[in-house]
Amino acid sequence: LLIRPQQKRMKEHQAKITAVKKGDTVVTGGGLVGKVTKVEDQHVEVELAPQVRVRAIKATLSDVQSVTLAKAND
Repeated sequence: LLIRPQQKRMKEHQAKITAVKKGDTVVTGGGLVGKVTKVEDQHVEVELAPQVRVRAIKATLSDVQSVTLAKAND
């Protein structure tokens, strides 16, 4: 009974990560929040502050917030 909801959450999380695109806001596994500036196969480039960019492995992203979702909630 517990395995099914957990598998569903994992699939939803994986779908979010594979659908990440430029302009999305992401949270890394280390807790850093930034805006995606470039997307590659295994990596994303995240802008943490003006002129401060880091590369992160897609698998380490813990949350992805789409641009359309962020604007709709404001």
